[in-house]
Amino acid sequence: MTIYIEDLKFQCIIGILDFERITPQDVIIDIKIDYDYQKEFINYAEVSSLIENAMKIKKFKLIEDALVDLTKELKEKFHLIQTLHLKISKPSILPNCTVSVGSFNKF
Repeated sequence: MTIYIEDLKFQCIIGILDFERITPQDVIIDIKIDYDYQKEFINYAEVSSLIENAMKIKKFKLIEDALVDLTKELKEKFHLIQTLHLKISKPSILPNCTVSVGSFNKF
């Protein structure tokens, strides 16, 4: 089975610039999870909540650090995950584009 969570949008503190450490900004998260569905399933609402809560609480400086941490947390909580694609976007940091960093992990 594959779970897609697209355009999960919320505001949080993320970034290394002075104003990014003070004012929350929009982030958009896209997730793709592959897992072997037998009798257990992965609750996509719990996945979304875990990501949003972690991002808001931990106030990451780098998107890369957020990706590493979220990957670890997701795999620990949802042991059925076989592959995880995770992308974090900051749509408002530059005036003419959306900046994103993504990761792919196979377990």
